[in-house]
Amino acid sequence: MQTIDWIVLAGTLLFIVLYGTWKTKGSKNVQDYIRGGNEAKWWTIGLSVMATQASAITFLSTPGQAFHSGMGFVQFYFGLPIAMVIICMVFIPLYHKLNVYTAYEYLESRFDLKTRSLTAILFLIQRGLAAGITIFAPAIILSAVLGWDLTTLNIIIGILVIIYTVSGGTKAVSVTQKQQMAIIFTGMFIAFFLIISYLPEGVTFSKALDIAGASGKMEILDFSFNLDNRYTFWSGIIGGTFLALSYFGTDQSQVQRYLSGKSIKESQLGLLFNGLLKVPMQFFILLVGVMVFVFYQFNSSPLNFNPKAKEAILNSEYAEEYENLEGQLLKVNNLKETSIQNYLTDSKNTIHKTAIQELNNKDKKIREKAKELIKNANPEIETNDKDYVFIHFILNNLPRGLIGLLLAVILSAAMSSTASELNALASTTAIDLYKRNIKEEKTEKHYVQASKFFTLVWGILAILVACFANLFDNLIQLVNIIGSIFYGNVLGIFLLAFFIKFVHSNATFIAALITQVIVILGWYYDWMPYLWLNLFGCVLVMAIAMAIQPMIGSRPKSSV
Repeated sequence: MQTIDWIVLAGTLLFIVLYGTWKTKGSKNVQDYIRGGNEAKWWTIGLSVMATQASAITFLSTPGQAFHSGMGFVQFYFGLPIAMVIICMVFIPLYHKLNVYTAYEYLESRFDLKTRSLTAILFLIQRGLAAGITIFAPAIILSAVLGWDLTTLNIIIGILVIIYTVSGGTKAVSVTQKQQMAIIFTGMFIAFFLIISYLPEGVTFSKALDIAGASGKMEILDFSFNLDNRYTFWSGIIGGTFLALSYFGTDQSQVQRYLSGKSIKESQLGLLFNGLLKVPMQFFILLVGVMVFVFYQFNSSPLNFNPKAKEAILNSEYAEEYENLEGQLLKVNNLKETSIQNYLTDSKNTIHKTAIQELNNKDKKIREKAKELIKNANPEIETNDKDYVFIHFILNNLPRGLIGLLLAVILSAAMSSTASELNALASTTAIDLYKRNIKEEKTEKHYVQASKFFTLVWGILAILVACFANLFDNLIQLVNIIGSIFYGNVLGIFLLAFFIKFVHSNATFIAALITQVIVILGWYYDWMPYLWLNLFGCVLVMAIAMAIQPMIGSRPKSSV
């Protein structure tokens, strides 16, 4: 990195922190601090909802996912627009009617305090873990760039987010997310067009797509019912819908974004805006990863993109074997480039396409052998390098200044997502646990101060989680796995509250406890791809609650 990159990176991040702190200082009551004074317009809500979900993990892991596995991951998001429509029709009107600060307040009016508290605690567990991961992701990037230790970086990133989130609450999160999304879109579009410009003369965008297609990277839709495949049309449209319903409808980090809306209509328009834009946005980010793949068909790529992995292997007894594999990879890449040129000249000849696919398989096998050597050299080094692909391209190919901008993109995404999570964790702790369970009457100022204190506490806990985190397949999957373990259960509780009026509080509470244990066991023993855990948990808690309700026979606290 050059001086100009440091100036761009530091200037962007400092602007966000200082602007967010200055613009939103002085919240005097809970309404202002937690719901932003209900002043948000639909475009602010839409961008804030999108920025909350689009963490650094999105821009770090998704291109790497496409580089290795192609465009199929976009199917994960197919259920999101369906979920947005359902939330606009059912969840938003109900939340606004009850004038709640958190999603879990409704559960007490429908069930009782213990059900509300249990659901809030399930949210705090999974979102607290996820907040740590969203700090950890960009720390990996800067660790690779600067050679600093991860602990120091986790602390620095966490403190930057804590400063303006503690100061301004929900309004600070929403205000800064607009700037962050502008930086993100600008940076990603510049990166995309630069990648296209770096391709050899005569290789246009359409020809790049042909190369990606011949390499199996453009297989978007998979209609199979094979449960061994994580990402299919059916897992996306069914499991993805339930995951999105749970996340956007019951996760306070998202609910708080649209509870700050000026009206029901503004909140609904904001979510519909997100539903329309989210799938194309993810498609575009995956396409960036596919173009990076095409770029490396004409340029040398490392055997493993994790720089620490290469360092470990070259300082071990396996260095010679690793260098031999690098030589094999270079030969395969040279043959592949020739086959690609032949394919572009005569695409109707299937021999060239078959040759490309065979060489890609050889490429994959060589990389797998390299991973085995790295594991032998140092079992603690992460061999899965998906999260390092895009950052390797940025650092080694972008011009001065743009490296700083792209790093600012990833860090801005991390800060926006983490800020939303800390804000929601603090709100849930303050409103659902602290305020609801203390006997004495307290002033508005007291609860604002309590919310700020809990923001600080959750920020510190998130930093601690980040310091003990490890790569798990890849980061974007880790966050979604954590969510899928808890979201289905939480969604089922809300659906029972909304639609199954004969089920009361005790049956729901018992069913939720049983379901959570079963879902955790299902994930641990790998009963199904993690996306299906959302549907499984949702159906299970509803079925158990309806089955045991006749045996319990309690009356509802109230009907809403």
